[in-house]
Amino acid sequence: MTDTLDTPAPADAGASEASAAPKRLFIKTYGCQMNVYDSERMADVLRPLGYAPTETPEDADFVILNTCHIREKAAEKVYSELGKLREMRDRRMAAGQGGMTIAVAGCVAQAEGEEIMKRQPAVDLVVGPQAYHQLPELLTRTARARGERIGADFAPNEKFDALPATRGTDGVTAFLTVQEGCDKFCTFCVVPYTRGAEWSRPVAAVLAEARSLADRGVREVTLLGQNVNAYDGEGPDGKPFTLAKLAYALAAIPGIDRIRYTTSHPNDMSDDLIAAHGELDALMPYLHLPVQAGSDRILRLMNRKHGRQKYFDLIDRIREVRPDMAMAGDFIVGFPGETDKDFEQTMKLIEDVGFDFSYSFVYSARPGTPAADLADDTPDEVKKQRLAILQQRINQQGFENSRRMVGTTQRILVSDYSKKDPGMLQGRTEHNRIVNFRCDNPRLIGQFVDVHIDDALPHSLRGSLLS
Repeated sequence: MTDTLDTPAPADAGASEASAAPKRLFIKTYGCQMNVYDSERMADVLRPLGYAPTETPEDADFVILNTCHIREKAAEKVYSELGKLREMRDRRMAAGQGGMTIAVAGCVAQAEGEEIMKRQPAVDLVVGPQAYHQLPELLTRTARARGERIGADFAPNEKFDALPATRGTDGVTAFLTVQEGCDKFCTFCVVPYTRGAEWSRPVAAVLAEARSLADRGVREVTLLGQNVNAYDGEGPDGKPFTLAKLAYALAAIPGIDRIRYTTSHPNDMSDDLIAAHGELDALMPYLHLPVQAGSDRILRLMNRKHGRQKYFDLIDRIREVRPDMAMAGDFIVGFPGETDKDFEQTMKLIEDVGFDFSYSFVYSARPGTPAADLADDTPDEVKKQRLAILQQRINQQGFENSRRMVGTTQRILVSDYSKKDPGMLQGRTEHNRIVNFRCDNPRLIGQFVDVHIDDALPHSLRGSLLS
């Protein structure tokens, strides 16, 4: 998941604490939902220093690139952006508009901190994903050092204790990180090296943050973790909770009506979590369960520690308790040594599961991972063709599933106005599909409504308000 998101701080961030002439903060987020959460928390950390959000980097006194290291392309985008920011800062200085502090945060910062400083002298500070709570201190030290660049390595996971209790979230949905790190060591993945070992937040801390979100009007939370279903945070009795037990505890919080989670690993899909999908109404029928490939040979080379049959068995068990479960997956195309037969097996798996959505990419070798040393003689054009075939089929499956919803009534959590038509409101179904419907009543935002589905579009549904 390496989409790039421009995410200025939340709209109300700094409203009460900022001075009459606040400093301006711009955060550009690359990658997964966890990075989106981290960016929000960076804004929270910087709010007491008087930083208010701005929509564009040109106006910013402080720019943070919160990076992703999953793919080479994502990392190279960072260096390209840094070049633009350096030119932007030079123009600001020449025009007498003041300077611009530039920081690189996240997984690229963790993996390539020294390289970043060498390649781009404009960078003032580098901070890894476990140390962003130190941003105020690092920012102060950078200012005092007159341009000295400070790299922050792994810090204890007490970072969550250091973060402000109040978040700047102002929508009806919110991300909530409950787990970080990974112990799986898939051969293609840098996460164990950039995020560290698996670690789960204590239950009390998660529930406290969820209550705070509910008090601010949040109705749906998405629980985040590199392996979120490996969650084993300490419960009130000192014993570890499972993700299923945590979901039940969250559902008991007044105002929290919907719960989702991502990203999961097939090997951590426990019996009680599967059962919860059939028993807990608040747990939505949408599951992101990466498989990466449909070939047992490739899965072994990836060190996934599960085969295609285990994955099929999991899907069968999940759909036994929740027949309408919508599935999303992750796929890597063109892994070293992937043959036409291997790819055909992946396509057969996709056909049999019936995925609604996927995060799918051509394999990108990451330095330091075991797969980077594997022989790879598949032409790039073949890899791109395979990716196009895979994505086309999953898009087709998703559209077919959407069309089956035409004529049904769906319960929608209204989240905002439609991005393309301000005369329409927008929300999501339980299965995480976007629905737009004609309505000019803003009071419905944050409420649940029944919508009749009139039409299916490639990436959304159209409907008519019933209640």
